[in-house]
Amino acid sequence: MKGSHLTSPQEAGSPQDQGSSQDPYQQGPYQQGASGYTPPQQFPPMPAQQPAPFGLPGEPPLQRIRQRSRRRLWIILGSIGGVLLLVIIGVVILVNIVGSATNQARGLADDFTKKVIAGDTSGAYDEYLDPALQEQLSKEAFISGVQSLEMDSSCQPSYNNLKVATENGVKSAEVVGQISCTGKKVDLAYKFQGTDQLRMINIKLRPAS
Repeated sequence: MKGSHLTSPQEAGSPQDQGSSQDPYQQGPYQQGASGYTPPQQFPPMPAQQPAPFGLPGEPPLQRIRQRSRRRLWIILGSIGGVLLLVIIGVVILVNIVGSATNQARGLADDFTKKVIAGDTSGAYDEYLDPALQEQLSKEAFISGVQSLEMDSSCQPSYNNLKVATENGVKSAEVVGQISCTGKKVDLAYKFQGTDQLRMINIKLRPAS
């Protein structure tokens, strides 16, 4: 037809077309800012893996193992050394205690024997014999028995067996020996006992067989 032309059902620029067209970058109902929608929460980045608790970062594992082994070795050696030190100290203390008790018993026996040899039997009886032994052995019987042995200045005592012990706070000492005189010998056996001061609780003086 004359003057006719083809157009789309809705010509561009018509009010209907302008009202229905939208900006493609305009926020939609599910984009941020629309009511009822919260964007997914952003999680912070995971921290970097921390280095091992022992050893320097980047240190070879074999080196760390060697250091740990050395540390354990020193700990073990230190413990063993401490135990040995305690044992040595205990032995030294025990030796000193036993040695002191032995020397004390030897000194008592030697002093008593020298008094008896010198003829001071009465003083030896009063100073060294325990009251319980004095009840069993009178001073007269003691003096008479010592005089019957006829010991003189040539007699010299020797001790070949000394035993000391402590039980429940009570110390005891046993002394066995012999008195050598010109032409004869006398066997001796003493036993001392006490807490603070040792006193003689048993005595034997007789000619050697």
